Amino acid sequence: MRIFGELQGLYQGASFRNRLELSQSGLHKPPQAGISGSQIEGADSIIVSGGYEDDEDYGDIIIYTGHGGRDLSSGKQVTNQELVRGNLALAESCKNGLPVRVIRGAHKKSNIAPEEGYRYDGLFRVEDYWKEKGVSGFIVWRFRLRKIDGELKKDSKILQEEQEEYDFNKKTKRIETRVQRIVRDTALSKKIKEKYKYTCQVCNTQIETSSGYYAEAAHIKPLGAPHNGPDSEDNLICLCPNHHVMFDYGGFSILENFDLIGLKGKLKIMNNHKINKDYLRYHFEHFYDEKNR
Repeated sequence: MRIFGELQGLYQGASFRNRLELSQSGLHKPPQAGISGSQIEGADSIIVSGGYEDDEDYGDIIIYTGHGGRDLSSGKQVTNQELVRGNLALAESCKNGLPVRVIRGAHKKSNIAPEEGYRYDGLFRVEDYWKEKGVSGFIVWRFRLRKIDGELKKDSKILQEEQEEYDFNKKTKRIETRVQRIVRDTALSKKIKEKYKYTCQVCNTQIETSSGYYAEAAHIKPLGAPHNGPDSEDNLICLCPNHHVMFDYGGFSILENFDLIGLKGKLKIMNNHKINKDYLRYHFEHFYDEKNR
């Protein structure tokens, strides 16, 4: 059974001399692979050890490069990566808010890594994933992970839910931890939603609640590093929750003529709403994966 989250008796800072010892502990079972997980269940742990040239490790934030396409002798990327196997497992963890155990291995590229062996550095969540050309010119999948403990202290809006599941004999089976997605609502977001009368620009749905209509403002080019999209009207569209999630996770994209790709139809645009087509190109190039259609 795959366990997401902490393992009993194994705490942050635990060290291991080699991969065999680490595997036997259960923290990261694969003796070689850097990602432990299933593309159906999600990823339960990763190893950060400087093996991929595109990795960036900032401590509480990690820009992690997916697996595949690397020459083992030189460490250089020699072919494109695909969103399959371990990469897809990390994407599942992102979508479902599953915690990922991060183990750092000794290497000379980072002063955060242990001097020798491997060290368990706690739980992280996958905030985002996208594709881009790496330093060697090939497509790599990248995953931004943020440490859960530090994040919970900084942002009280993030909810951590624990559920205990019991069998018929009242024995505890598992404690499952999930970090929920935050929907931010700014004055600019509200303006876009009001412009479209809270109607989804993709499916034309207007959701009515007891307190009024509901919709979500989606950034085409995401905010924050490394995307650094602006919080501006030309980078926002009004979507229903379903199409917002699909758009964020590459379920569909929007071409420069506003045709949808991955879905049938065309994005509905009002005359007084100008969308920057550079942001549409960015989303298509970084988030939409036609191979998985």
